[in-house]
Amino acid sequence: MRAFTLSVLVPLLALSLCGAVSGASELDEVMGLMAARQHGRVEFVEQQFLHILNRPIESSGELRYDAPDRLEKRTLQPHAETLVFAGGVLTVERAHGRRVVDLHAYPQVQPFVESIRATLAGDRSSLERWFHLEFAGSLGRWTITLVPLDANVKRSVAQVRIDGMRDQLLKVEIRQPDGDRSLMTLRPAARP
Repeated sequence: MRAFTLSVLVPLLALSLCGAVSGASELDEVMGLMAARQHGRVEFVEQQFLHILNRPIESSGELRYDAPDRLEKRTLQPHAETLVFAGGVLTVERAHGRRVVDLHAYPQVQPFVESIRATLAGDRSSLERWFHLEFAGSLGRWTITLVPLDANVKRSVAQVRIDGMRDQLLKVEIRQPDGDRSLMTLRPAARP
């Protein structure tokens, strides 16, 4: 399940507060802007840096978001694949078939999905259930670093770092305890 979790769910794919969060008012502004956005569509390039490979694995496609909890990751290159998360269910469609996974049966996966879904929704309380948060920057350019609270999740993910500006996500980086990482770079989608 680990490979499935990281390669499929994390890109869809960002906060428990231990004391005051520096930049709390800026964080509240960012969350407010994110919550006001009901739909979004961006193009992505994802690179997976694995210590067993000499160069990263790269894929590209588009991400779509519809409030409050529908995420779609449509990979176009190098192989077509569509992932849809909605209502706690992940649907994976590939050339050879379709698979439906109820994520409630995999509680260790929920934080990965929530790191992106809750950030896009501006849902700070949901983030706070799953992660310790560090916020840096301002409304014009910010970084949210999420460190999982659950010990089981920490075995797979050391941290999720989300960079953005105003109500846009620019990069999502997931670091694993073994040093492997994935980096998803986002840009506005070209008009259809």
